[in-house]
Amino acid sequence: MALLTFDDLAPGQEYTAGPITVTREAMVAFARDYDPQPFHLDEAAARDTFVGTLIGSGWQTAAFGMRLLAEALISRSTSMGSPGIDALRWIRPVLPGDQLSAVVRVEDVRASASKPDRGFARLSMTLTNASGDRVMTQAFAVMFARAGAVPQPRAVTTDVEVTPLPEAEEARDFPFLAEAEIGDVRDLGAHRFGAGSIIGFAKEYDPQVFHLDPVAARATHFGGLCASGWQTAAVWMKRLHATFARDVAFTARSGPVPQLGPSPGFKDMRWLRPVYAGDTISYACQLTDRRALASRPGWGIATHHNTAKNQRGEPVFEFTGSVFWQWERPR
Repeated sequence: MALLTFDDLAPGQEYTAGPITVTREAMVAFARDYDPQPFHLDEAAARDTFVGTLIGSGWQTAAFGMRLLAEALISRSTSMGSPGIDALRWIRPVLPGDQLSAVVRVEDVRASASKPDRGFARLSMTLTNASGDRVMTQAFAVMFARAGAVPQPRAVTTDVEVTPLPEAEEARDFPFLAEAEIGDVRDLGAHRFGAGSIIGFAKEYDPQVFHLDPVAARATHFGGLCASGWQTAAVWMKRLHATFARDVAFTARSGPVPQLGPSPGFKDMRWLRPVYAGDTISYACQLTDRRALASRPGWGIATHHNTAKNQRGEPVFEFTGSVFWQWERPR
């Protein structure tokens, strides 16, 4: 079957996929690897949290969205990957046993002004559960090769480093949101992306050839095996929790520790450079705004800007997110 190219896409087209069932086992396994919050790991522990029940990580929901997007369109096309997500909203929690389906709509298309072999499609995607309730919406772009075009591979220099990355020991006080310092930057440490991890994630969530096959990837425009953008994002969450775990332990020695809730979504996620097998990516998080919630006394919402760079200091990833955060210490 001929692959869909940029020239085949037009505003108003819709593509569908699903359903896929989110099992409790898959939900907990993903949380252990990337997002180990109590409400993603254990029913009993979840009862005393912001959400009160076991729910799936939003990052896993986004990754399932990628899997459905691949089924609906990407795996049948000349996709060259995505430059980023304009906005994503997690509307309803995903519960164990939920069945997710996707509708992908082409909103706009434009040819590249600088590279005539490709163009960009602006897409929207809505994930629903078996009841038809929306659980996630996403507005984003995907790059596609044009009909007859064979984009040339870029030259890639990969670093193969086998020494383990030490976990930092530094910890600081973890404040309630009302006391947190706007502008504060938290170094989240680094993660090395191995080929096995990249391929494993891609098989589960993002089955594009440049994430799956080191040999075939060399012939693509990426020029080598690179990580799914959603794995890059999920590892940000992994590094955030590893850092916060130290901070929580440090804070608990002298007083109460604030709770964090889930995130309602993010905006302006940009995958600025590929993350190749062997790359070591360093992450950082900056608190940029906060406000108390009138609808949920005792809680606030924090806005944070997040960045990542590779071992050469080149930016590879950024986004602006939000999270529910306990507002002030108990009186």
